[in-house]
Amino acid sequence: MTRKLGCCTWIFGDASLEDIARRVKAAGLDGVELHGDIHTLAPQKAREILAAHGLEIFSITPADADISHPDATKRKSALDYYDRLMDWAKQLGTPLISCHGQVKRIKPVTTQVEENALLVEAVKVICSSAKKRDLNVVFEILNRYETHQIRTVQEGLALLNSVGASNLKLLPDAYHMNIEEADPPAALRKGGSTIGLYHAADSNREGIGLGHTDFAAQISALDDIFYTGPIILEVNAPGPNPFTPEKADGFRDVVTSHLQTSVSALRALGT
Repeated sequence: MTRKLGCCTWIFGDASLEDIARRVKAAGLDGVELHGDIHTLAPQKAREILAAHGLEIFSITPADADISHPDATKRKSALDYYDRLMDWAKQLGTPLISCHGQVKRIKPVTTQVEENALLVEAVKVICSSAKKRDLNVVFEILNRYETHQIRTVQEGLALLNSVGASNLKLLPDAYHMNIEEADPPAALRKGGSTIGLYHAADSNREGIGLGHTDFAAQISALDDIFYTGPIILEVNAPGPNPFTPEKADGFRDVVTSHLQTSVSALRALGT
């Protein structure tokens, strides 16, 4: 099954959207998952730049916002950001918004039970806000080194059940599954129709084929569950600190090369 391919724009750091669009198009991609920079990126200008390069906006990835923090003030600030993000996304004409907790917070401030309950309530608010604007939400499943909440598809399914929103699905990521799932293809099949978006990077978070992830098996699983959405690449240049894409001089050229490698690998797999 041939699918459209895109990439997250944050992987290029603070490059201009014009430069990012040029690189993405040159790599052979069809579109992007746009970082939710609601303060400095004007929606109309972003649409014009991406359209000029023949690129779609598949989805929006949020800035960090701690939606499950036990401090009500911090939690409200996070939810206010998501509310503004909805309006921003609506102007972009993008129906799909990614959602997750505060990246790098890997343990609860209070208790896991309390913060899991706060997460459920926060996601309910986000989904309700999205539904008013005819938007859909995907909850991104991260790994234990980035979050203390929702690290497996099984945990994601439990979240969906607790939230009970018709416009909420899951976003598994091959890189995170490499850490958390005993059998990533089986996890994708378990997710089935609840999979709303799929991220891809190899086991080392570099281009597909540069690590040890069995992407043939994962693509087969996506075929089995009739996933027809895009594959969003979220690759990084090699180097320390997973919380910044800016590894060393020339990192954007390395990332662009990883995207080209990934496109070739995925097309060779028939997707």
